[in-house]
Amino acid sequence: MPRFAWGLFLPAIVLALAEISVRSGWIAANLLPAPSEIFTTIINLARLGLLTHIAISSLRVLAGFIAGAGLAILTGSLVGLNARLEAILDPSFQALRAIPSLAWVPLLLLWLGIDEAPKLMLISIGAFFPVYMGVVSGIRGVDRRLIEVGKLYHLSGTAMVRRILLPAALPAIVTGLRNGLGLAWMFMVAAELIAASSGLGYLLTDGRETSRADIVLAAIAILAVLGKGSDWLMYRLELHLLAWRDTYQPTTSNSQSINQT
Repeated sequence: MPRFAWGLFLPAIVLALAEISVRSGWIAANLLPAPSEIFTTIINLARLGLLTHIAISSLRVLAGFIAGAGLAILTGSLVGLNARLEAILDPSFQALRAIPSLAWVPLLLLWLGIDEAPKLMLISIGAFFPVYMGVVSGIRGVDRRLIEVGKLYHLSGTAMVRRILLPAALPAIVTGLRNGLGLAWMFMVAAELIAASSGLGYLLTDGRETSRADIVLAAIAILAVLGKGSDWLMYRLELHLLAWRDTYQPTTSNSQSINQT
C-alpha cells in the first residue's frame, strides 16, 4: 500500500465514526455536524467566495512567514557564530518566545491599527522564533572535528560557513522552517480572529457568532488541509536540499527484522 494511503487511514476512520455517531443520534448534530454536512457547507461557501478567504489567508501566511523566517535566519546566523552576540540577544529572545500569540494582539492593534500591518507582524513573530532556534541549534550542533578539518585546510571564514557550517546545520534549519511555517498558520488564525473582515479566521468568528458549528468545522478542516499541504511542500524542499544525506529510513521489513533480532 502506498505511504500516503496509510496517512488517510486514521482520518477516514474518524470521519466514518463521526458520521455514524451523528446519524445515530449519539452526538447532537448542532454541536458536531456530520462530515457529510460539513462537506456540503464547504461547497456552499465556495459559491459565496470561500476561495477569496483562502487566498487572503494564504497570502498573509506567505508574506509573514517570508519576513519572519528571513529575519530569523539572519539573526540566528549572527547569534550562532558570535558568542558575545548570543549573550546579548538570546536571553531576550527566549523571554519573548514565551509570550502567547494573543498577548501580542492588543499591543499590535494599538501600534499599527486594524489594517494588514498587525496581522502580518503577528504572523512574522510566530514564524521567527522556531526558525531562529533551528538556525542557532544547527550551527552550535556542528561537530567540532569538522571545524578542525576546515582549519587544517586553511579555509577562510566565508568558506568555512559555506562549505562546513551551513551544510552541517541545514537539517536543523529546515526543521525550524517547517515548525515556523506551522506556527505561522496558527498565528494567522489568532490575527484574523480579531479585527478581520476576510480570511479563514474571519469565517471561524462568523460561525461562532451565528452558532453555525458546520462553518467553524469547515474552516478548521480547510486550515488542516492547507497546513498539511504547505508542510508537504516544505518536506519536498527538505528532500531536495538534503539529498546528500544517507540516513536511516524505517520500513516495514526493517521493523520486522529489528523485532526479530
